Amino acid sequence: MTGHKTLAEWLSWQESLHATAIDMGLARVERVRAAMKLQPSCPVVMVAGTNGKGSVCAMLSAMLHCAGFKVGTYTSPHILRYNERIAIDLAPASDERIVASFEAIDAARGDTSLTYFEFGTLAAVHSFVAEKVDVIVLEVGLGGRLDAVNIFEPNVSVVVSVDIDHQAILGDNREDIGFEKAGVYRAGKPALCADPNPPARLIEHARAIGADLKLYGPDFGYQRMDNQWSFHMGDAHRHALPLPALRGGYQMVNASAALAVLECLKPRLPVNLGAVKRGLLEVEWPGRFQVLPGRPAVVLDVGHNPHAVKAMTASLKQLPFARNRLAVFSMLEDKDLEQVAALAREAFDAWFVGGLDMPRGQSGERIAARLAEMGVERVQSFATVAQAWSAALSQAEESDRIVVFGSFHTVAEVMEARQHPA
Repeated sequence: MTGHKTLAEWLSWQESLHATAIDMGLARVERVRAAMKLQPSCPVVMVAGTNGKGSVCAMLSAMLHCAGFKVGTYTSPHILRYNERIAIDLAPASDERIVASFEAIDAARGDTSLTYFEFGTLAAVHSFVAEKVDVIVLEVGLGGRLDAVNIFEPNVSVVVSVDIDHQAILGDNREDIGFEKAGVYRAGKPALCADPNPPARLIEHARAIGADLKLYGPDFGYQRMDNQWSFHMGDAHRHALPLPALRGGYQMVNASAALAVLECLKPRLPVNLGAVKRGLLEVEWPGRFQVLPGRPAVVLDVGHNPHAVKAMTASLKQLPFARNRLAVFSMLEDKDLEQVAALAREAFDAWFVGGLDMPRGQSGERIAARLAEMGVERVQSFATVAQAWSAALSQAEESDRIVVFGSFHTVAEVMEARQHPA
């Protein structure tokens, strides 16, 4: 690709460059990384997991930032702007910074074809190196072993949770999925697992390669005491910690995982207790059980698989009473709608279902029909998520609660509608 192109033009071109959107394997992207001589000299943290990995990245980055370190954080997918994926000191990278990295990648790749995600992964690390960050936090996109992020060498790796998702690619059981995620572990390096029930194949792989495996429960964890908590890992303790700003009971395990990473990084990146507390209080991660101010109560949650929706419904029970509980919902075709509906049906009194007009999307009418077949009552369908949101908002009273969930795209459309009301 030649000539001066905008970020939007680069992204549009990347979407059509490779034959498939997802192409698991490291050979092509490793070839380009080697041609670019792209290998960070600062510490690298790699975060995998079915759910929770973005929250761990956010909390970890916030605490490191509060300690005075310049942090590069790569996450995906974005909600509103591509730039969200590549954050430098918690702020989205500029168009100019990302385009400069795309140009460097394109110049080095020759005739090697890259996917949209592979381009983004290389661009993130290239940007972080160019900006001379002190530490890099990389969120795995899908799985671990064959994900593009895994071409880099982590100093610490963490698997946050293991559950069923992306079965066609990762396998249809926790053991196979756990093995795929354990691919981010390295010999002789700290390998953390925050899942309370770690798959045997994950443990076996970590031990087989000689990783320094640390498990939630036996090796690190937390104790909750009213409105504060304490963390422990071996002889290390952090006491009188504030509850994380991120809502949801499951965030305590995620926060523990982030603190365990800090313990592993301590020789190179010491973070004092004050920075830990500030980071936990100030962390922001939009769309992850995000409770918006005002009435009616509105919750945004990008949960799109059974594991995430189970956690969401448990967290909803901790919120104040709502007279009517309304769901604004849409889901991609390849997700487990039956399981999600079974878990969420008792949490809502009425469903407002919108269509997603994109690859793997489905119409609101089709989703509503499938929900009705499962016995879900009071379901209305709309052409778009924005229309479903508008209808729910118009019917909701101050004492009600609206929960938007089912997909990153669902939350993104509601965020857009809130920013630009019709």
